[in-house]
Amino acid sequence: MAEELFKNRAAIVTGAGVGIGFEIARQLALQGVSILLNDVSMGLAETAAEQIRSEGGVCKAYACDVGDVEAVRQMVGAAVEAFGQLDITVCNAGLTVWGDFFEYTPEMLERLISVNLRGSYFLAQAAARQMREQGSGGRILFMSSVTGHQSIQYLSGYSMTKAALEMLARNLVVELSPYGITVNCVAPGATVTPRNLADDPNYEAIWGRITPTGRVAFPADIANAALFFLSPAAAQVTGQTLIVDGGWSRISPTPSLDFVEKPKG
Repeated sequence: MAEELFKNRAAIVTGAGVGIGFEIARQLALQGVSILLNDVSMGLAETAAEQIRSEGGVCKAYACDVGDVEAVRQMVGAAVEAFGQLDITVCNAGLTVWGDFFEYTPEMLERLISVNLRGSYFLAQAAARQMREQGSGGRILFMSSVTGHQSIQYLSGYSMTKAALEMLARNLVVELSPYGITVNCVAPGATVTPRNLADDPNYEAIWGRITPTGRVAFPADIANAALFFLSPAAAQVTGQTLIVDGGWSRISPTPSLDFVEKPKG
C-alpha cells in the first residue's frame, strides 16, 4: 500500500505497547502517519514509541487507562496538540479475562466492560467529535475477535464485549457517515501475542494444528487488514467486520484449555 495513501495523517492507537496494537501503530508510522501510541504502562508505551522512531516513524508515547473517560478525552486533545489534527483512531486496548461462567464475579465483568466497551465507546466518541469539527472525515477502527462470532469455553464475558463492538460499528454508520467518518472492525482469530503466550506457552503450536491454513496469525496479519480499513482505499467501506483467522471460524475446533483455572468441586 503506497505511503501516499496516508500522507499527512495523524492517529491514536490504544493498547499499543506490544502485540497487535504495536504492529498497527508501527505499520501506520512506516506509511507516514504521525502516531500517538497509548498503553496503560508508560514504560511499555515509551519503549514501543522509541522503537518506531528508530525505524524513522513519528511517534509519541501516551499512558492512560482507556476505562477512564476523562483520560481518554484528554488523550484526543493531546493528539491534536501534538499533530494539529486527528484522522485515524484505532480502539485496540482490551482485556481477556478467562473464567468459568458459574464462578465469574462482578468485578471480573466490570473490568472487562470498563476497558473493552466503555474505553472503546468513549474514545470513538471523542475522536468522532474532533473529526466532525475538522470537517475532513476520518477512520475509526474497533478490534473485535473471532470469539464474537464463535463460542469458546471460559470466555463468556470477553466474547460478549467483542460482539458488542461489532454492533456498535454497525450502529454508528448512521451517525458518523454524514461527516465522512467510517467505522469498522477487525476480528482476529488465534494470534501470537505476548498476552496469548503468557496464557499458554504452547499457544502457537496448539492453535496452528486446528487452523485450516496450518498456522496461527501474527500481528502483521492483523495490521494488514487494519491498514486497509484505515486507508482512503476503504472510503466506501463502513459498518463492516473482517475476520482474520485462517478459516478457523468456518470449522471452529477448540483445543485443550487446561491452562484456565477450573472451579473446585
